[in-house]
Amino acid sequence: MSSTLRRIAAAAAVLSLGAFAAGCGGGANGADSQQDLNLQPIAAAGPDPFTQSTAESTATPTPAAPPGTQSGAPTPSFRSASTVSGSTPGLYGGTQSVASCDVEKQIRFLGGDQSKNRAFAEAAGVDPGSVAGFLRGLTPVVLRVDTRVTNHGFRDGSVTSFQSVLQAGTAVLVDDHGLPRVRCACGNPLKPPNAHQGSWNDKGKPWPGFRGDRVVVVRPTTVVINNLIIVNITNNTWIERERGDDGQHDRKRPDIHIDPNKPPVTEPPSPSASPSTSPPVSSSPPPSPTCPTPTPTVTVTQTPTPTPPGSAPPARLPSSPAPTPSGCPTATTTVTATPSLPSPSTLSPLVPPPDTGTPSNPPSLPTDTPTNLPSGPDSDMFGPSPESENV
Repeated sequence: MSSTLRRIAAAAAVLSLGAFAAGCGGGANGADSQQDLNLQPIAAAGPDPFTQSTAESTATPTPAAPPGTQSGAPTPSFRSASTVSGSTPGLYGGTQSVASCDVEKQIRFLGGDQSKNRAFAEAAGVDPGSVAGFLRGLTPVVLRVDTRVTNHGFRDGSVTSFQSVLQAGTAVLVDDHGLPRVRCACGNPLKPPNAHQGSWNDKGKPWPGFRGDRVVVVRPTTVVINNLIIVNITNNTWIERERGDDGQHDRKRPDIHIDPNKPPVTEPPSPSASPSTSPPVSSSPPPSPTCPTPTPTVTVTQTPTPTPPGSAPPARLPSSPAPTPSGCPTATTTVTATPSLPSPSTLSPLVPPPDTGTPSNPPSLPTDTPTNLPSGPDSDMFGPSPESENV
């Protein structure tokens, strides 16, 4: 009896382990797994719609082809997506003074079915009693670029989840961080796509102009967006639409000079999950040397001047600073100093004063000196020279 129980327990353990392995291997985030990717055109309801369509937009924007692409080029399958900020001007479009979605109709659809309302709140991450306020706080726009999202449907009273690429021109409601939150063609809540890095199984027929290398993922902003800068899809001009507004307060923005025909500026795509043979690169910088506080090194260039007799020569400044460790900052200051000449009053008595003509303060003559001194050109105001006295 005990051996039979052990065999049953062992079989159950094997079955549980197999189920666990199957669940992990087929998970959405497994690097080696394959995941379905639903390609959803503008007006298609798609799988498991929450409500009837509330989309109001009738114009479809034509996305500009990125540089280097040619018409008739092959359509690559989806592999990875570039990232674009939710506040990027021109990421979304719309028609001036016209809402792309009927928010009040969406509220009525959900309010008439409490099970759908609860499921919607669960998928959107809000309280069931706050669904109406949540929807009224969103802004109706249309996508201008094919965008990957996590889509949520409603089936058998429960929420379903699947990955989707929504075609440019799809009417959506975006939140105050620039994220698409509701797809109006089916009333489905939306969230950012998952981090799946394995292969993809494209489901659905690609629409004309679809290119897997042009799909984007919207990155939410870290700050609240009170006004979205969108493109008027009827004439390719710029509009500013307030958060939560249905377009009645749209303002033209002729001061914006960005070319609306160019695709929104995207960030680099996510790195591939394929293994790399390159050695890992440390993210921490190498330790920096212990550096002393840099002391300015002053280099003085002096104009040589004659040294007065009897005085010591001036001290010489050091020509090179003390060595510093490699990699440490240094401070060097070059000063050109031209010392001023000393005044005549500070010169040695052996050095005669400069000849400036008639002295400003002539010395007084001694009292015993004859008054009939010669006044010719060879006379000296200080008396005869020694040579004249020896004659």
